[in-house]
Amino acid sequence: MDEIFKALADPTRRSLRDELFERDGQTLGELERRLPMTRFGVMKHLKVLEEAGLVTTRRRGREKLHFLNPVPIRLVHDRWVSKYAEPWAATLSELKQRIEEDPQMSTHTADDTQRSGKRPWTASPNDKVFEIYIKTTPERLWQAITDDETRRKYSFGMGIRSEWTPGASIETYRPDAGTALGEGAILEVEPPLRLVHSFRAVWSDEVRGEGDSRVTWEIEPVGDSCRLTLTHDQLRENANSELYGGWPMILSGLKTLLETGETLTTPGSLRYQQA
Repeated sequence: MDEIFKALADPTRRSLRDELFERDGQTLGELERRLPMTRFGVMKHLKVLEEAGLVTTRRRGREKLHFLNPVPIRLVHDRWVSKYAEPWAATLSELKQRIEEDPQMSTHTADDTQRSGKRPWTASPNDKVFEIYIKTTPERLWQAITDDETRRKYSFGMGIRSEWTPGASIETYRPDAGTALGEGAILEVEPPLRLVHSFRAVWSDEVRGEGDSRVTWEIEPVGDSCRLTLTHDQLRENANSELYGGWPMILSGLKTLLETGETLTTPGSLRYQQA
């Protein structure tokens, strides 16, 4: 936790995260053009953010893209914000956002937006990358991802069904009703290190039209732990955040379950307990 607070204490590093929030998946050159500092300075700050787990990177051809990793922030929230305080905090955050979005109450002008290149409160682009370290073995982590009963404990109470072979169907569902919530197909499977599947959300009319996207689980042993990187990509531009917004809570619950045997008091785990 200390690394997270130290990384966020610097205003330049907070600005870098703001820039990635506005548009995720930027190169070093793109970030350099957005900040009044040298390329070397941007590299140093990005390195601190990466070491704290707040930014993760992906290679695409010759380019190195930088993505926000919201999981560490979610872990801070889960540790210090109780389930009773969360609704109040969410309400105040929403109030702040609405006030700042109101053009009559905001001090920002259209010229400010043009100069900075920012588009306040717009959705991020298509790739969402999440990274977390879990003290466990690859085999145990793989089992937690693919086992129906275990998955329910940290994934909003949702079960999962598949034969886990290339081409097989994969379905998330409500165990109490058997209703499908998400559908897809297994694209790649390499136990216990890599799983790729398509995903189509069907839990509401709002998300049915989003179409197919792709989810990649990558497990890398690191000492006595594993680095789990989850990439949700092939999302359409301005995709509904319901498709990917729950991943930080799910991964936080997965980490806690494997390391302590307990479930977090987050909406995801509470829904499982109620079910």
